[in-house]
Amino acid sequence: MARQTRKLEKSDPGPAGRFAAGEDPAKREQIIDGAKAVFMKLGFDAASMNDITREAGVSKGTIYVYFQNKEDLFGAIVAREKERITARMRDILAGSEEVEDGLYRFGIGFTTHITSPSVINAMRTVIGVVDRMPSLCRYFFNSSSINVRTVLDDFIKRHVSLGNLKVEDTDLAARQFIDMTSGTFFKFRLFGDLDDVPPRDEMDRTVKGAIRVFMAAYGNHDASVTAKTPEPA
Repeated sequence: MARQTRKLEKSDPGPAGRFAAGEDPAKREQIIDGAKAVFMKLGFDAASMNDITREAGVSKGTIYVYFQNKEDLFGAIVAREKERITARMRDILAGSEEVEDGLYRFGIGFTTHITSPSVINAMRTVIGVVDRMPSLCRYFFNSSSINVRTVLDDFIKRHVSLGNLKVEDTDLAARQFIDMTSGTFFKFRLFGDLDDVPPRDEMDRTVKGAIRVFMAAYGNHDASVTAKTPEPA
């Protein structure tokens, strides 16, 4: 009787428990973590592959097995951070049954993230390389793939289908809400007018105000939808 074998997936270790060259996810994360620390400290231009090898604790040869160059490595950092915040926002919205509750938690969560020191440093780094790496900058700011905006768009569509909202252009509505809740804070942080994440009471006031505007524009008033924003913890 023929023996059945299972083809190894790309990230599966081989028979000896070892990954093929360039396929170990833990090693890849180790390199990305090291590179992120260097880029945040030195900036993209000043950072060298030697700096990254020291910080990551791997050889330069190992880095080149996983990444073609410094630009490729920076792109991997951007992609990973976008995936993480997108997953976090998706989880927040998945746990919210009420429109206003979901919007509130999304607004606070995203504003806290987008104004954090690590994100602001990354944004400044991206802006600094826009002339040399326009495709990366487009991916960072306006990717057509799944991102925070598309996750909010899906949430809005779900509540349109439930009859809680009336929205013709859900993508526009998602963009408007994101800008109302985080836009001003983000600009203040990016250009140095704020030294850290905004105070919680300021975020709370801004997000609740954005929800009132959003519901005035898109709430299904025929169904007597009323704003029910939760109090901050």
